[in-house]
Amino acid sequence: MPTNFTVVPVEAQGEKRDPAERDAQRQEEEEDNRDRGPTGDGIARESSPFINSAEMDRGNMYEGKNMALFEEEMDSNPMVSSLLNKLANYTNLTQGVVEHEADEDTKRKEVKVPRMGTFIGVYLPCLQNILGVILFLRLTWIVGTAGVLESFIIVFMCCACTMLTAISMSAIATNGVVPAGGSYYMISRSLGPEFGGAVGLCFYLGTTFAGAMYILGTIEILLTYISPSAAIFKAEDGGEETEAMLNNMRVYGTCIIILMAVVVFVGVKYVNKLALVFLACVILSIIAIYAGVIKTAFDPPDFPICLLGNRTLSKRSFDICAKFTESNNETKTTTLWRLFCSSSLHNATCDDYFSLNNVTEIQGIPGIMSGVLIDNLWSAYSEKGSIVEKKDQPSVSGSEDMKIGGRPYVFTDIMTYFTMLVGIYFPSVTGIMAGSNRSGDLKDAQKSIPTGTILAISTTSFIYLSCIVLFGACIEGVILRDKFGEAVNGNLVVGTLAWPSPWVIVIGSFFSTCGAGLQSLTGAPRLLQAIARDGIVPFIQVFGHGKANGEPTWALLLTAGICEIGILIASLDSVAPILSMFFLMCYMFVNLACAVQTLLRTPNWRPRFKYYHWTLSFLGMSLCLALMFICSWYYALIAMLIAGCIYKYIEYRGAEKEWGDGIRGLSLNAARYALLRVEDGPPHTKNWRPQLLVLLNLDCEQLVKHPRLLSFTSQLKAGKGLTIVGSVLQGTYLDKCTETQKAEENVKALMAVEKTKGFCQIVVSPSFRDGISHLIQSAGLGGMKHNTVLMAWPQSWKRTENHFSWKNFVDTVRETTAAQQALLVAKNIDLFPTNQERFTEGNIDVWWIVHDGGMLMLLPFLLRQHKVWRKCKMRIFTVAQMDDNSIQMKKDLQMFLYHLRLNAEVEVVEMFENDISAFTYEKTLMMEQRSQMLKQMQLSKNEREREAQLIHDRNTASHLTPAVKASVAASVPEKVQMTWTKEKFVAEKHKNKDTNVSGFKDIFNMKPEWGNLNQSNVRRMHTAVKLNGVVLNKSQHAQLVLLNMPGPPKNRKGDENYMEFLEVLTEGLDRVLLVRGSGREVITIYS
Repeated sequence: MPTNFTVVPVEAQGEKRDPAERDAQRQEEEEDNRDRGPTGDGIARESSPFINSAEMDRGNMYEGKNMALFEEEMDSNPMVSSLLNKLANYTNLTQGVVEHEADEDTKRKEVKVPRMGTFIGVYLPCLQNILGVILFLRLTWIVGTAGVLESFIIVFMCCACTMLTAISMSAIATNGVVPAGGSYYMISRSLGPEFGGAVGLCFYLGTTFAGAMYILGTIEILLTYISPSAAIFKAEDGGEETEAMLNNMRVYGTCIIILMAVVVFVGVKYVNKLALVFLACVILSIIAIYAGVIKTAFDPPDFPICLLGNRTLSKRSFDICAKFTESNNETKTTTLWRLFCSSSLHNATCDDYFSLNNVTEIQGIPGIMSGVLIDNLWSAYSEKGSIVEKKDQPSVSGSEDMKIGGRPYVFTDIMTYFTMLVGIYFPSVTGIMAGSNRSGDLKDAQKSIPTGTILAISTTSFIYLSCIVLFGACIEGVILRDKFGEAVNGNLVVGTLAWPSPWVIVIGSFFSTCGAGLQSLTGAPRLLQAIARDGIVPFIQVFGHGKANGEPTWALLLTAGICEIGILIASLDSVAPILSMFFLMCYMFVNLACAVQTLLRTPNWRPRFKYYHWTLSFLGMSLCLALMFICSWYYALIAMLIAGCIYKYIEYRGAEKEWGDGIRGLSLNAARYALLRVEDGPPHTKNWRPQLLVLLNLDCEQLVKHPRLLSFTSQLKAGKGLTIVGSVLQGTYLDKCTETQKAEENVKALMAVEKTKGFCQIVVSPSFRDGISHLIQSAGLGGMKHNTVLMAWPQSWKRTENHFSWKNFVDTVRETTAAQQALLVAKNIDLFPTNQERFTEGNIDVWWIVHDGGMLMLLPFLLRQHKVWRKCKMRIFTVAQMDDNSIQMKKDLQMFLYHLRLNAEVEVVEMFENDISAFTYEKTLMMEQRSQMLKQMQLSKNEREREAQLIHDRNTASHLTPAVKASVAASVPEKVQMTWTKEKFVAEKHKNKDTNVSGFKDIFNMKPEWGNLNQSNVRRMHTAVKLNGVVLNKSQHAQLVLLNMPGPPKNRKGDENYMEFLEVLTEGLDRVLLVRGSGREVITIYS
């Protein structure tokens, strides 16, 4: 039958209704939703920027019925279309630091779209950071000292190191979106918070010391080349020049660092805007150098240098390079003469070397076509204080009796050698992270970072390598080795080569070093702030705070303080190797991160940059490590020690972060490999240690009932081996899912408090009994499975609500035996010590009744490793029968302990046969009556428990008579299963049988009901009573008693009686550990 219908849009339906009706319905729906609570399966979802059920408008998500089947999922998971829309609109904003120029709220409203490309965003910043103070102040000196060939090797090694690091960095930076944070972010997310924090702080220290180096360079340019008269400290004689210069550095450096810190604090935006000016200074200076080199080919500059013999003279003290001058046909002595002679007269006494050698003048810059390159190919290392000499210049050596310290020679200020020059040069190639640090501002970071960084390194490497060759080909060797340009009237050496004027280089390098120092003081505090805000290093969290606009004020103060340490060192050549260490360590871990990720082949490792390989990363890492020790082995060790201390600190005290890092993946791979190796077979006796499965009981709020059980676990394990803490919840997993998570959180929290290192496993099972069985069977993985079960004695097994608890306990004992696992049962666990307690004296008593593979010997040894039990003495008691030689037994046991390397007192307790006491019969009768009544009486649960309690109370009262107490005191225990050989065991069994029969005939006359008792139960109770008496006599005041735990009866009908036997055996003892071996030897006398 056809039906007429009209399709009405959802919006239209709403519009046709009365507004009041719509509002009422909406309010009704909201209340209904609130009443229902969260829909779905009740499972908490992972927090994600794209999955946020709290803020989703359900009406917009699944209007209509097309997706009604997925309504439950949509409460917590978005539609694919919604997810894709959020992903497409994702913007990479800097996390943590709010820029000066915009307020935080404005920043949120107006999102700036990153616009910087490869050239402006990566290439130029890298160029500016790489080219710097070393190029202008030290490169000529390095070329002159090491020679062109060795300088080429130094530069090539350092550039190769940074190029390999850039390749690794490009791979990491293009493996997904890298938020602003640069190297710290890359390392921490690739290698984990421990490595990230350690290397991040090292990188911070490197950047800070770089600031100090740039400031020292600025002062050196100012006081040496721009305004020497500005020096506060003046050298009275030649020997004090270095000390005066260092003091000037310290004073000016402190003033400049205060000034720069104020500038950064007040107007950091101006620093960023001036960056282009500073970069222009660097580029103009380099262009001036190349222009000067070209000019030397046809018109070399006039920079004459004065030589006395082959020794270079400093022109700061004289003008004319000659001994005599002709004036009006009259020969006069020059200023130079007066510096070497006692007076200006011709017959004055002069320096021997001055008299024997001529004064000559040569060009300092002969030009690129002069062929001076051949002379500068080889190294000319020298000791501190030696004179700079020209190699091929003729010279006559004179007697060196007179002091040469005050003569106007050019001296070397430090001892030079290859490895030291590497340390001084390396900071000139740092700065390759400048592009990745700006990743948040790039239009396409995954394309720009690799291209820009590698191009910048290629450009700077070409500049450095070409400058080495050009300096060696244009400049005279003695000028190159003249660090401060004393032979050329105090000019900057590289400035003498520049065109059109040396001042281009001097002014350019001055502003360049100023700018670099300011940028270091700007960048370093932000890096520290980023680390502090990550929360992985607790003690630096205060540096995460700053001004209202996000400026890291506290971090800036710390940075300025650390910078001041570098300033107080005052020598550029001493500060450079320090920051080389920290930068090299950072680069080494970038390479390590790339190598680890590549080798692990994690599914998430999919870099867009394809030109990498793990061998290149490994080579880069090895080169970084080698350069660290080449520069300075003791600085390298100190830097590694600092990083190691930070690593361990974060590991123990830092916040736990899960960043999906490579070290975690490496750990998983290593764990898998180790597990497969361990799977080969059971451990050797020498390697055996208790791998514990700790069975905990939880209350109705999922809290642990006996926390001391975990305390005892940590005392027994001391952090070694495997510990699995397990518990069972009764029910089904779907119903108990939330309770399971809560229980796991509570257990893990308690494990952390008790310092129990291990794993938590909560099992939900329809019955408690099955859950325990599942844990015993399946806990652990592969070879890392437990071999020992630790549990608490069920104290209230007689009167607990669940009267089957004793059945669960006995079944657990049986299952551990079947699984060939050892069992430890702690009785009176709440009396055991906590980890904070210390026993200053006392004994750990071991009652060795039957051989259990050595567990009883091993456990006290392990406990005494912990500080709670360390001062307790170990005593071992064993039992001798009538026909045993107790003296020989004691000697044998002492020898056995000697071979086991265990220190313990030994005592053999002799047990004589006697009749079974009346107390034993009464105990057995009470036990059997109680058991029989529980089985036969078909009562309700409450009535059965009340009846059982009445029987227990009545029997307990009857046994507290003085006669019974005297019987207990007079009783001497006897044990049937105490012999060491099979023959002795059989003989003892027959003998006891005959004795017991004769004893029964006499005692039956006392109480007729005793005759109906199960004779096996009577014998077992007799053993328990007698042994308990002896143990109480010897070990009542011991701190801990370890006893062999008898096995349960094969006949399951006697399970309750078994519990009674154990109760009697341990009665009156404070702390008891019942031990049942696993059936294998766990201790050996062999090495």
